[in-house]
Amino acid sequence: MKSVRSCIGTLVVLVLFRVGEIAEACSCSPVHPQQAFCNADVVIRAKVVGKKEVDSGNDIYGNPIKRIQYEIKQIKMFKGPDRHIDVVFTAPSSAVCGVTNLDTNGKKEYLISGKGEANGKMHVTLCDLIMPWESMSATQKKSLIQRYEMGCDCKITRCATFPCEISAPEECLWTDWVTEKIIHGRQSDHYACIKRGDGSCAWYRGAAPPKKEFLDVEDP
Repeated sequence: MKSVRSCIGTLVVLVLFRVGEIAEACSCSPVHPQQAFCNADVVIRAKVVGKKEVDSGNDIYGNPIKRIQYEIKQIKMFKGPDRHIDVVFTAPSSAVCGVTNLDTNGKKEYLISGKGEANGKMHVTLCDLIMPWESMSATQKKSLIQRYEMGCDCKITRCATFPCEISAPEECLWTDWVTEKIIHGRQSDHYACIKRGDGSCAWYRGAAPPKKEFLDVEDP
């Protein structure tokens, strides 16, 4: 009986330990690139030229808080403050949503989105839109200039399983997962959800600006 209690006790400890591990894991809900753009304070194109771990104050127990500091060279700002971003911070581990794998040789260009901090700095997580510039579609690159911003008042609703539908005219239904079994499919790569003249929202495809007829559409 004593042996059984010991086994149960060990099992409880192992379960609690595993729960702790799971609680520390990073979890992000899939978002369309337009949603990531609209949710971000800062969206830039940049090269990463340096990386180091730094102290960022102390926690409530007095232990130092570590962060990774990336030094960057900003190429273009699509959204953000009227100044260059020089430094990007992130958590020190991917388990707590830190972005730890950016190339720091200064040759690779990235699209980086995240939250703004003071003095030309920003903070990023694995849940932000961060991707190699060369892997982006022509539509995605063009949409960063104006298209995505035109749809920030729209709501992109992700369809996880069929059947699914929108509940309001201000929504666009994102179906990449159910139609292609991937998160970033045709709608993610080639479409933006744009608000039209009647207040409704609809998917628009193409690198060219939306035509007046598309924006001025009215319900019959």
